[in-house]
Amino acid sequence: MGKLLTKRIITCLDVKDGRVVKGVNFRNLVDKGDPIELARKYNNIADELVFLDITATNEKRKTILDLVTKLSKSIFIPITIGGGISSIDDIRNVLLAGADKVAINSGAIKKPHLIYEASNIFGSQCIVVAIDVKLVDNKYTVFSNSGSIDTGIELISWIKLVETLGAGEILLTSIDTDGLKQGFDIIMLDLATQHVNIPIIASGGAGAIEDFIQLFQYTNVDAALAASIFHNQEISIDNLKIEMRNAGLEVRL
Repeated sequence: MGKLLTKRIITCLDVKDGRVVKGVNFRNLVDKGDPIELARKYNNIADELVFLDITATNEKRKTILDLVTKLSKSIFIPITIGGGISSIDDIRNVLLAGADKVAINSGAIKKPHLIYEASNIFGSQCIVVAIDVKLVDNKYTVFSNSGSIDTGIELISWIKLVETLGAGEILLTSIDTDGLKQGFDIIMLDLATQHVNIPIIASGGAGAIEDFIQLFQYTNVDAALAASIFHNQEISIDNLKIEMRNAGLEVRL
């Protein structure tokens, strides 16, 4: 799957204990509401929706499948599900519950071969590798377990490997800019897009319409993901897309 012309706007539901939450730099989580109600608001407005069960890995449990089933019956845009996914059975169960794509993060770090197996069995188009990254000693370093464990893995070597193993897409989140609403990590994202050919979804830091426009003008990412600014209605996705089109960017209105 190569780069796409149309730029996608993706909304994200970070879910803990069955509720949507949002924090800053992955910490101090605040309740944002019911996931099904929020998801319905985005149906046919956002291009896609990402649902991340953010405590599943640390709590050593699986994604909440009944919530995934409800979600898939409530909305009709593509859904990516992540959180606690560490085996082929986990991926199969989430896809059977109605997900269009599955995001693997810590599970892929522990067992990179899972990416290869999963893309061979289910097709690379539904395998997204989620990567949480932070600048450590002037190196972009990959973190696992919801940003709590420094793996010591360097970002560029990891994204190259992920692409080689058959991932269809990368969801790349900057822990440093997450929730700050001061813009995406343009330098990191631009660097990443220069090293892989599969689509990259940028995540972490959106605060204004201009942040999205700059992201797409200065990097080659395929999509932008945001959460709280949409949940809090600080930005409407409709207005965002109109402004993007006015800036000469291809979007689906």
